[in-house]
Amino acid sequence: MREDLRRIRREIAERLDGSDYSDRMLLSQIDRALTEWGRDQRLSLKEKEACRKQLLDSFRGMDILQPLLEDEEVTEIMVNGPFSIFVEKGSEMIAWERHFTGREPLDDVIQGMAASVNRIVNTATPIADLRLEDGSRVNIVLPPAAPDGPVVTIRKFFKDPLTMEKLLEKEALSQACADYLKSAVKCGCNIFISGGTGSGKTTFLNALSAYIPAEERVITIEDSLELQLQGLPNLVRLETRNPNLEGSGKISIRDLIRTALRMRPNRIVVGEVRGEEALDMLQAMNTGHRGSLSTGHANSAAHMLSRLETMTLMGGELPLGAVRNQIASALDILVHLGRLKDRKRRVLSVHEMRGLEKGEICLEAIFEYKAGTGLLFTGRQPERTEKWKEIYEAVPAGRFAGRLFPGLSVFQKPGRSDA
Repeated sequence: MREDLRRIRREIAERLDGSDYSDRMLLSQIDRALTEWGRDQRLSLKEKEACRKQLLDSFRGMDILQPLLEDEEVTEIMVNGPFSIFVEKGSEMIAWERHFTGREPLDDVIQGMAASVNRIVNTATPIADLRLEDGSRVNIVLPPAAPDGPVVTIRKFFKDPLTMEKLLEKEALSQACADYLKSAVKCGCNIFISGGTGSGKTTFLNALSAYIPAEERVITIEDSLELQLQGLPNLVRLETRNPNLEGSGKISIRDLIRTALRMRPNRIVVGEVRGEEALDMLQAMNTGHRGSLSTGHANSAAHMLSRLETMTLMGGELPLGAVRNQIASALDILVHLGRLKDRKRRVLSVHEMRGLEKGEICLEAIFEYKAGTGLLFTGRQPERTEKWKEIYEAVPAGRFAGRLFPGLSVFQKPGRSDA
């Protein structure tokens, strides 16, 4: 906001004197101020409307960030101090031409965001995670933790969640892989999604959740509500809580997983595991809650297994062999996502868990991404067990099992063609 508009904003704020005012009253004050100022400035109608919106956004919205929040093509907003703003738009990261006029207006936006969700962020507690009303996730870091000025990162989410069909249009995965995962969800496989930051883990989990049978009771557990599960009437959403100023009242992921087990769930969906709660998640998957889903940060499927081992060991004093047995028996499928050089998000691999062999967890690659050719079926044959038989029989005829597994009659329904 330019300095003359900043002055007008201060004058309006003084007139309102902190009272509880309606939008109508606020717009009346803005129009009055702009009329007085506009006589000398000779503003066009278009310029006056732009100034009106900027002033309204500074009171009710997020100042210069408001247009970015309203732009559906922008997926991430990165504020690196008052004078540097970057956005992610169409898988490309670009510098935005606008910026704050100084530290004060940026501080106003930050405090407004924190106050809207009853959170406190200041020099004593300079780091905060919060969620906006539209579901966008916000991370704030203030000085002294950020010596160059306040850093605000806003992860926006699609108003309409991406479906598997839309992901197929974007070539994030192949049709055969989509059919396989669809049948795996319906058959109650425990699926873990791994990937780096911004690889689309939450988006992919949302897409998979569309195949959960509507009659099942599903409980989601998250640090901040991001999941957008659709078509589930018996859905319960749980969210963690940070401690208050006295240091009490904290509710952790572990607390929520334990209480969720008493809520008669069919499936438990943990938005993301980052630490010792991995042990509780694995135990939940191992105690009859088939079809549970979760995500985690990792550079590869093998790296995700290593991280799960480490996180599980943080949750309890268990021997490594017992931890690996927990992981191998709890998880059925590991999906790894990533971003390639073109910045597009894609499924890079899909592995089936095949238990333990000589104390090591065995992963069997079913789909792998190859540069230049895309996500391909590896040709490795599934085990002839009842669990995998159920999955492959659920895949549409002629699209996956019949075409990609010719000769495996044990997995094919009567009359299915191998063509």
